This record gives sequence, structure tokens and C-alpha cells, in this order.
Amino acid sequence: MPIQTERYGYETCEKESVENRYAFDFDLCSISKGWAQIDTTQDASYFGTWAHPEQFKIVSYCEGDTTIETADTLEEFKQILFKCIDWNKSNGYWKGIDPGLDEKSIQTWIDLGFESLIH
Repeated sequence: MPIQTERYGYETCEKESVENRYAFDFDLCSISKGWAQIDTTQDASYFGTWAHPEQFKIVSYCEGDTTIETADTLEEFKQILFKCIDWNKSNGYWKGIDPGLDEKSIQTWIDLGFESLIH
């Protein structure tokens, strides 16, 4: 199955209004729920990207709009994640994958082959 992409305005994301990225950081895509932040120099209250290595999802929030990409397989997940990483690297924005301090989350990223991208 191909990668699924969903797009939402902030008023339709989940069941609440999401007017800045912090609803993702501290709830919708929190580290405690298994998400990792894809850190870039572009991160701001109006922009952020998160990835879930077990759900094969990447969520991007930009100025009130939300895009969710869902892969069916690990290979598809790596494809969309590396597309994001490569674009950020080529534009000088890349910092790394931040799974927080949770050892299980860190190990999941390592097991999937992303150890060199964790920061």
C-alpha cells in the first residue's frame, strides 16, 4: 500500500484547536507517547516535525496546518523520513532526531538503524 498523506487545518486536528506546535510537543506527539522530534533550525512556535518509529508516522505542523504521513512498512517509513532529513540537510536546517531521554525510545531508533541521526 502506498504511503498515506493526510492534511488538516488547525481547527480540525484531533478534537481540539491546535494554534501552535506545543500541543504536539506536550500531548499529541509527545515523547511519552513514543514520538521523537525531528529537530531543525527552523523549529518555532509555528513549525515542528515529529516521527513515531513504531507507528511509521511523520507529523509536520506549519502555521496551523498539519500533515500526517503514514507508511505501511519500515522501508516506506525510512523513505519518507530520509526525504525529510535530506531536504533539511540540503538546506542547512538539519539538527537530528530527538527521542528524549527515554532509553526504550532511544533503543527503538537505534534498532531501526538511525543511531547516527540521534542527538
